[in-house]
Amino acid sequence: MIWDPILVDFPLRGEWVAYHTPAERILSHGVDMLGQRYAYDFFRIEATHKGFKFFLGSTLRYLLFGVRLEDCYGFAAQIHAPFDGTVIAAQDGWLERKRLHFLRDLAVVVKNSLVFDPAKVTDLRPVLGNHVILKMDGREVYGFFAHARCGSVLAHEGEQVRVGDQIAEVGHSGNSTAPHLHFQLMDRATIVDAQGLPCGFNAYEVLRDGVWKAVSEGTLGKREFIRYAT
Repeated sequence: MIWDPILVDFPLRGEWVAYHTPAERILSHGVDMLGQRYAYDFFRIEATHKGFKFFLGSTLRYLLFGVRLEDCYGFAAQIHAPFDGTVIAAQDGWLERKRLHFLRDLAVVVKNSLVFDPAKVTDLRPVLGNHVILKMDGREVYGFFAHARCGSVLAHEGEQVRVGDQIAEVGHSGNSTAPHLHFQLMDRATIVDAQGLPCGFNAYEVLRDGVWKAVSEGTLGKREFIRYAT
């Protein structure tokens, strides 16, 4: 790998996949805007490598009628601080759409992206959703957590958190097509002009050939089933 990642703890518990990951490509989200160069998107899906099903029920029902947020596997999962640090920002209160529907959710994302101008916007929640920014102790490294569930943000601006503390829950707020955690490291707290920083994880487990295998100081591959290493 051509870059040396900053290592932090994995911020979720249970089994997840990274749909967007810098191990697949850089820029991981296709853009540099908002510090996303090395960002991850974490989803919880069915434990199969066939498709990308993140909800209970049939795919046809999802496409035709949508599904409830409560029927999505990752919804309301706890998000944990991946390092010791200080809460720089904690934004909550942005309501989520109660049902997921692919075309409607995609239309919201496209609309928000087309009208978004970071130089003019004062409230970023329509795009970022409910979110938290943490500053790492002793370093100019900032962790950013987006799309949290409305009403779930436990972190408060100015408070100290320890690695492993719960700071919020996975949600569907802002530019989201399914409940997930958007996570990135960046070089400053002001996300509108932040540069993304490369990120890896101290320890986790990856499912390979039906067996969970320990990984240390790694970067997650696309759609690998991974979980926090206890």
